[in-house]
Amino acid sequence: MTPLENEITALKKELISMWILVQSQLNKAKDAMVQFDKDLAREVLIKEKRVNAFELKIDRDCENIFALYCPVAVDLRFLLAALKINTNLERIGDIAAGIALYIVESSVNFDVKALESTSLIRMYDEAVNILIDTRTAFEKEDTVLARSIFKRDDVLDAINENAPLVVAEVIKADMNSIPEALYILSVIRKLERVGDQSKNIAEEIIFYVEAKILKHLESSQKHIEGEED
Repeated sequence: MTPLENEITALKKELISMWILVQSQLNKAKDAMVQFDKDLAREVLIKEKRVNAFELKIDRDCENIFALYCPVAVDLRFLLAALKINTNLERIGDIAAGIALYIVESSVNFDVKALESTSLIRMYDEAVNILIDTRTAFEKEDTVLARSIFKRDDVLDAINENAPLVVAEVIKADMNSIPEALYILSVIRKLERVGDQSKNIAEEIIFYVEAKILKHLESSQKHIEGEED
């Protein structure tokens, strides 16, 4: 392989390692929430520093490759996508840390029935699975799998949109559950953003593999259709 190919391969491995760490952070934050394990939640907060360190290193590595090799075509697209994917992964890491912080600061245990009735557990599992599949799509350069993320994100959006009504029912059933219910609503909001970040990553995968830019495409099409009407 050429020196540039070696650098690209090493960078891809770094991104995958960061992906695995962020995925682990999300899983641990979920376990901490279900088990109300404050020690596990603190572990997530401590490891957030590793996620941030990964982001800084990957940014620097991308800048060095730009400076040393002046990449073009697919290599250039890969580096541009890697920078954005890096940012999206760091934000998902922040979300996992935010969920863990709720557990550390909360004085109330999360009731499993409330987690299930609000579809939070289902939403959490789907958010993690979406993140896993974006990594698979990245590793295999599978744009079909990447495109499937858009439809699956609709599931998270639907749960998020319905959350206020469902959480209100939890509160009506037990007025003492207000603090817990508000935490649940906040976690649902955070998981919806995990879906958005994963969708952004899927767009970047399609961009570097197929040289197609999808961001804002849907809104642009709607705008054009509106003008035609």
